[in-house]
Amino acid sequence: YWPPQYTIMNGDTLEPLKIVATRGYTVDTQEYHPEPRVASIVASHFKPEFVVNVKETGQTLMVDYSDINNLKVTTIGTERFLHDGGWDSSKRYFMVAANQRNTIAVVDAKEDKLVKLVGVGKIPHPGRGANLVDPKFGPVWATSHLGDETVVLIGTDPEKNKANAWKVVRTLKAQGGGSLFIKTHPKSKNLWVDSPLNPAAEVSQSVAVFDIGNLDKPFEVVKIAEMAGLGEGPKRVVHPEYNKAGDEVWFSVWNGKTQESAIVVIDDKTRKLKTVIKDKRLITPTGKFN
Repeated sequence: YWPPQYTIMNGDTLEPLKIVATRGYTVDTQEYHPEPRVASIVASHFKPEFVVNVKETGQTLMVDYSDINNLKVTTIGTERFLHDGGWDSSKRYFMVAANQRNTIAVVDAKEDKLVKLVGVGKIPHPGRGANLVDPKFGPVWATSHLGDETVVLIGTDPEKNKANAWKVVRTLKAQGGGSLFIKTHPKSKNLWVDSPLNPAAEVSQSVAVFDIGNLDKPFEVVKIAEMAGLGEGPKRVVHPEYNKAGDEVWFSVWNGKTQESAIVVIDDKTRKLKTVIKDKRLITPTGKFN
C-alpha cells in the first residue's frame, strides 16, 4: 500500500531492480491522485508481465518486465477502488474487485484489455475467488461480499458458453455479510464461504458450505470455532485454504493478540473435524497458503 509505487525485484535474491511510481489520474473523473495504493499484483500466464492493480485511480497496469531499462506499461482503465482478485479457470482473465463500486472488472491478460465491468453485490471481497463448474451455466468464478450475504457466480467461458460469459448467472445467499474469502478445489464438491467480519458471533465463528452439484440446496453451517475448543475472545473464522490433494480445508480461528487462536483442519468430503492445531506461536492467524 505504501509508498505509492511498485518495485521489480530479482526473483532469486529479491534485490530491488526498479521502482515505479503509481501516482496518476483517476479513471472516471480524470483527477490527479498523489497517493494511489497498489492493491494487488499477479503474474501473467501468457507474457512476461505483471498485472498491477492501482486502487484509488482504478488503473490496471500491464507491466512488461522483459526489459526493465526500457519499461513498457499498458494502462487499462478499469474501475476505481480496486482490491483483490483471481484468475478464471483458464488463467487468461483476471477478475478483480472494485469493492467500493460494487463491481468486478474482467481483464484479458492475453490481449491486455478490459473485457467487462460486472455489477455484483455490496463491497465484493473475493480473495482469489473460486472457480467451479455450475451444473446449469458451465464454468463460473465466484465472489462473496463484505456488505451483504450474497455469493455471486459470473460466467467465464466465452467460447463454449458465450451467452453466459461475463454475466452474473446465479446469486446464492450465504450466512451474512462480512465475508472475506471463498474457496473450492478442482477435486472438491464443496464451496466454502467465511464471514469473519459479521457482527453476529454465531455467524463470524462459523462458515457456510454449498454443494456445487446442487447449488439450489441450502448451505450447511459448520461451527469451526466451537470445534477449536478455545477460551474467550471473538474467535473469528477466516480464510478456507485447501491442501494440495484437495481433501482437507484449513481454517484460521482468529482471536485477540493475547488470546489463544488455532488452525482447524476439516475433512472436505465429510465436512467433519480432522484435527486442531494450537501453538503459542499462532498469534492472530489469518491467511494460510501452500
